[in-house]
Amino acid sequence: MAEARQVTQIIDAISTREGAGFVVRRPFPTERLDHLDPFLLLDEMGPMELGPGEAEGAPDHPHRGFQTVTYLLDGEFVHADSQGNSGRLKPGDVQWMTAGDGVLHSEMPAEQIRREGGRVHGFQIWVNLPRADKRMRPRYQDVPAERIPVAESADKKVRVRVIAGEALGVRSVIDTRTPISYLHFSLGAGAHHVQPVAREHNAMVYVLSGAATVGGRPVKDGQLAVLGGGDSVELGASEGAELLLLDGKPLGEPVARYGPFVMTTREEILEAIADFRAGRMGTIPAEIARQ
Repeated sequence: MAEARQVTQIIDAISTREGAGFVVRRPFPTERLDHLDPFLLLDEMGPMELGPGEAEGAPDHPHRGFQTVTYLLDGEFVHADSQGNSGRLKPGDVQWMTAGDGVLHSEMPAEQIRREGGRVHGFQIWVNLPRADKRMRPRYQDVPAERIPVAESADKKVRVRVIAGEALGVRSVIDTRTPISYLHFSLGAGAHHVQPVAREHNAMVYVLSGAATVGGRPVKDGQLAVLGGGDSVELGASEGAELLLLDGKPLGEPVARYGPFVMTTREEILEAIADFRAGRMGTIPAEIARQ
């Protein structure tokens, strides 16, 4: 029998600093919610209008044991890593990095934004990997905006970008490794939509602008709604809203984390720190470091 999910908890995002000092809104991990298996972190970068010389990024830093997903809405970032990969993220682009065994990574605003300033807005989520995959070979999926499937309801009031999973009859092009959905909904005035959610998945909704109703409960800009059990969630907006719906299959494994390392035991964390300090996660080649 179908069962609609209800909101069990609403969490206000906190403002904090990341990388070289850029400000993010973070609903978790915080004191109220450490993680929601398999999701480890949700950061909203901006939206902010930056002046000349004000843009900050995340210079060389390591990762091991999980996936980082960067979704840019405004601005432009350049990235490079110790595997020799480099590229640019523009509005609507997604970078899905499986850190696996470990990489050194750099994410910095493009030179023009650093020099002239501009609007920056985007998201990064961390998705845990099962223990069997934590030491896998690192891999990237850079997906430009034009390859992200978009669907719209018949009445044009609901629009969704399908970064991962499926909605309104379209499926994502990204291989997620850990099974998740990542859906960016734009709801017009008077919108109503019932989104199927796998019963075995944990699920949440983050509102990034406006005010929405989630399972009939009001949720506003900068709030995260954690959902209870069921196989669908009802979304609506009286005047319009933008929101992210995230759901994923829980791993049910221990989580040991220390900064940019997420493993299953303290011993594995200590090994990751030792490998990083010994240079075994490599270095970012000088020729691509600041392209």
